[in-house]
Amino acid sequence: MKETLARNISIYRKERGLTQEELARKLGLSFQAVSKWETAQSMPDLSLLPELSRTLQVSIDKLLGYASQDKAITIYEEEYKTGDYYWGTEPNAACYEVLKAMPPMRRLKLLDIGCGEGKDAVFFARNGYDVSAFDVTDAGIDKTKRLAAQAGVHVNVFKADILDYRLDAHYDILYSSGVLHYVKPDFRAEIFDNYKRFTNADGMHVFNVFVNKPFIAPPPEKEPYAYKWHSGELLAHYRDWFIRDSSEIVFDCNSSGIPHQHAMATIMARKVAALA
Repeated sequence: MKETLARNISIYRKERGLTQEELARKLGLSFQAVSKWETAQSMPDLSLLPELSRTLQVSIDKLLGYASQDKAITIYEEEYKTGDYYWGTEPNAACYEVLKAMPPMRRLKLLDIGCGEGKDAVFFARNGYDVSAFDVTDAGIDKTKRLAAQAGVHVNVFKADILDYRLDAHYDILYSSGVLHYVKPDFRAEIFDNYKRFTNADGMHVFNVFVNKPFIAPPPEKEPYAYKWHSGELLAHYRDWFIRDSSEIVFDCNSSGIPHQHAMATIMARKVAALA
C-alpha cells in the first residue's frame, strides 16, 4: 500500500498543478515530508488523509488505490448497462495477429488493458492464454464475467483505472484496444515504462491509440477525459524494442449511430531478450 499511496500522491498532485512545496505549504508541512511520501520513505499520518484528500480533490479510497470513482470518467459505464454488447462479441482483428505472432504453445500470461465488455479477453482465453483483464466500468466487468462463463473459460477480471493502475507482476503479452487515449500525456512515459518493465523477455505489446488529425472532425461521442495521441508518439515508446508492425489507419465508424471517422496508430512490438 505504501508504494501505491506514494504514486497516487504524486499523480494527483501533478494533476492539480501543484509542486511538492505548494502541496506542503497547503498542509502546513515541509516539502521534505511530501518528497518522502512520494518516494515511499514514509507515509502521511492518518489524521492528514482527509485534508490531503480535499487538497488533491480525490477520495481517500482512490488515494489508497481502490478503484471507486468520484465521477464517471467514461461514457461507457451507462452504455454497457444495456442487455446487448455495445461493441458486439466478435474479437478485434488484432487478436488474430497476436494468435499468429505468439501462439500459446506454452503457458502465456496475457493482460487486456481496458477490456470493456470482454470480447477480446474471452477470445484469448478460449484460445488457451492465461488471461487477466481490467476495466474501470462495473457494467463492463460484469459483462466480461458473463461472456467468459458462457464460453466456459476463466478470465481474471478486475476493476482498475488505467491512469492509476501499475503492474506489479510480469506478463508475456500486453494488449489494449481503444482505451489508451484515457492516459493523460504527462503520465504516458511513466506508465509505458511500467508496462515495459513488467513484460517478460521476448514478450509482446499490441496496442492501438486514437491520433489527432486536423482533417478528421471530432467524434460525436463527448468523452470529457479523453486525450488523443500525436502521429509517431506511440512508436517513440519502443525505440529499444523490435517492431513487428507499426501503422496508421483512417477508418469509418458508426458506433454512436452517427457515421464518423477515426485515425488510429497501431503497434506490435517485441521485447528483445538481449535488451531485457
